[in-house]
Amino acid sequence: MLVTFHSKAWSSITMFGDVAVTLLKMAGHSGTIPSAMHAADIPPALARLKQALAAAGPEAARKPSGRPGDEDADTPVALRLRAYPLIQLLSAAAEQECDVTWETGAPLV
Repeated sequence: MLVTFHSKAWSSITMFGDVAVTLLKMAGHSGTIPSAMHAADIPPALARLKQALAAAGPEAARKPSGRPGDEDADTPVALRLRAYPLIQLLSAAAEQECDVTWETGAPLV
C-alpha cells in the first residue's frame, strides 16, 4: 500500500504504507488512513516526530552474512531518511499554517 500526503504548502509526497503509519504514530497520530491534521496540530506533532526519531537512535547497518550472494544485498533505508520528506512537508505546513491530509494510493499525474 502507498500513502500520499497533501498540503497547500508543499508538493504531495508518497511513501510506503507501513512507513507512513509508523511515522504518523511517532507524531502522536492514530495512524488512520485516510485522515488529516489541522494546521494548529502540526507544530506539536512535528516536534513529537523529531523527538521520537532522535530517541530511536541510529539504526545499525545490515552487514553481509557471508552467504554466497549476500554481499550484494540491499542495505535497508533508515527510518530517519524515510521521514525526511514528511518532515519537510510538515515544516512547510506549520510555517504557512496549512492543513495536511493523507490517503491511500499514489497521486494522480
